[in-house]
Amino acid sequence: METIKGFRDFTGEDGEKFAIIREIARQVFEKYNFEEVQTPVIESEDFVRGDKTQAGDSAISDIFTLKDKGDRNLALRYEFTFQLKRIAKNKKLPYKRFQIGPVFRDEPVQGNRLRQFTQCDIDVIGSSVKEEGEVLSAIKKILDSLKIKSIIYVNNRKLLNEIISDYSKDAKDIIREIDKLDKLSEKEVKENLKKFGAEKVLDILKQKEEYFKKYQGYREIEELKKVCEQYSIELKFSPFLARGLSYYTGNIFEIKSDIKETICGGGSYEVDGVPSTGISFSVERLMAVSKMKIDIEKYLVVSLGEDKKAIQLAQQLRNTGKNASVFYGKPSKALEYANSYKIKNVIFVGADEVKKKIFMIKDMNSGKQKKLVILKKG
Repeated sequence: METIKGFRDFTGEDGEKFAIIREIARQVFEKYNFEEVQTPVIESEDFVRGDKTQAGDSAISDIFTLKDKGDRNLALRYEFTFQLKRIAKNKKLPYKRFQIGPVFRDEPVQGNRLRQFTQCDIDVIGSSVKEEGEVLSAIKKILDSLKIKSIIYVNNRKLLNEIISDYSKDAKDIIREIDKLDKLSEKEVKENLKKFGAEKVLDILKQKEEYFKKYQGYREIEELKKVCEQYSIELKFSPFLARGLSYYTGNIFEIKSDIKETICGGGSYEVDGVPSTGISFSVERLMAVSKMKIDIEKYLVVSLGEDKKAIQLAQQLRNTGKNASVFYGKPSKALEYANSYKIKNVIFVGADEVKKKIFMIKDMNSGKQKKLVILKKG
């Protein structure tokens, strides 16, 4: 039976890659002293949708809704940020947390977009531009570990608001249209902006970076650039960068790589009036761009009527940090099994090997054999 469109299984090498990326992210977040949390997948629909200022956000309009047996209106979480309103309450500031888990969006499936994906999210409640730099440093460390080429683009919501204020008092609708530039042509976006009398905004955003230094909002970008220099991180100013969610209040960032879609995104916002910042990415999106080669050292211990010794040998391998399993069956079937699951090292354990106390490792790639050396008895 096929999975529902926009949902997928991860097995074999994909499953291994998924687990490695998730674990690398977790370890890096912990190294920066972010606290791991877990929150419910299902919340009340009202809580998920948030206040009226977010009502027009595309991600919020794409939430999965459901009802329980009590006929309550519920929804699957589409991200983790809205749940910070609850878990950050009464926490000592700055409160640094990370979360890794599935989120859901009922949106069209295209390119590298899925309707269920595993989001990795870090946020600082009670932040300044210094925390913004630290968050970007953590993300860059993860991307470098995965050998992902990346460019960090930055813009500022206050800057966009200043530019748009000449055309409209409410910038949110115009920002949402600008944010569609990665999906629609410039001509289509310009046509949409005519509804607000703001089509000239695109021409302003085409100006060189020097032009924007006259705006107050650009100063926050300059501050962030200085902080990021201390982490040896380069930022690229992108005046067209908008980020669709309406809750952003200051610097916003997106990270691009070898695919059309953004691989990481975030920015500064407020949680109950407290300045905060965060960034997130999906494991699945990083899988699409990671150049990391997976080479897990695996062993298949084949019992040829010597189950006890085979189990003991597998335990010894595990005790020395190796991945090992035991196969009970014919040598030909064992080799076929090892090839099927890309287990490189095969050890046959028969009466002769047990008697001589010599076990050979067969390299399934080269066909060569070498003597097994166990340093610790298990």
